[in-house]
Amino acid sequence: MAAPSTEPVPKPRPVPTATSQPFWAALREERIDLQQCDECGTWVYYPRARCSHCLSDRLTWRTVDGAGTVFTYTVAPQPTAPPFADDVPQLLAMVELAEGVRLSTTLVDVAPDAIAIGMPVQPVFDHGDDGTTLLRFRPADRAALH
Repeated sequence: MAAPSTEPVPKPRPVPTATSQPFWAALREERIDLQQCDECGTWVYYPRARCSHCLSDRLTWRTVDGAGTVFTYTVAPQPTAPPFADDVPQLLAMVELAEGVRLSTTLVDVAPDAIAIGMPVQPVFDHGDDGTTLLRFRPADRAALH
């Protein structure tokens, strides 16, 4: 039986599709671009070919400022998967942007006991070594920063 590997397990990375590429490209430029339906005005996230409300294919990319609030969260004291063994506790959250869309994310620069549902947050652009930028959030109130 072989000894367990001591090599770190690489973290999963998003794989952009033709439809989601504009979202990921905007993050690299420290912008948040979301789709908005030209027919009914619904904001659409995760990127798709049709509006999730009216099924129109008339979607336009628009830049938003990323202001939001914590909709829900969990503090994971143990890694949720082997690649995240060095990231404990994991501060996992669903953030609702002012436009109404909700994004799964991680919270940074905040102590676990300072997180609260409804807490205002602002975007953080996490530029990875592989060229991928992930969208994370931190408290908008500087007093809550860790």
